[in-house]
Amino acid sequence: MKSQIETIRKTRSFLLEQIKNLSNEQLNRVADGFNNNIIWNLGHMIAAQQGICYKRAALPAMINEDFWEKFRTGSKPQGPLSDDEITQIKDLLMTTLDKVQTDYDKKIFGNYTAWSTRYGVEIASIDNAIEFLPYHEGLHAGTIQAIKRRVTK
Repeated sequence: MKSQIETIRKTRSFLLEQIKNLSNEQLNRVADGFNNNIIWNLGHMIAAQQGICYKRAALPAMINEDFWEKFRTGSKPQGPLSDDEITQIKDLLMTTLDKVQTDYDKKIFGNYTAWSTRYGVEIASIDNAIEFLPYHEGLHAGTIQAIKRRVTK
């Protein structure tokens, strides 16, 4: 699983590099043709990873319920995020991943509830979940890149 987690880490590092010069207004802007923004996509990647890994295993997540509700599947931006909220998301991109790696190594994900993604992928274990995450993160990385092209014109 270390290679999948490293793939996620590289994707998230790449995205952080890509957005480092964007203003908070650009991060919060919902570009024409989109129903979300760059910072929502980053928050969603965190919420999805926490839900897929921790909530499905009946374990406490690193994010609170408010964060979960703001960024879970089916949500959309409800207004601009503050500087502090944006900083928190940037920090959580790596700290949540570090925790998954540590907790995976500790083998705490034994009580995993099987489920099916909307893409038809069966997830029956934490291994399946971690194998699926690079695909999910790649989808959102592409969306972030597309939005970035629109908000930096």
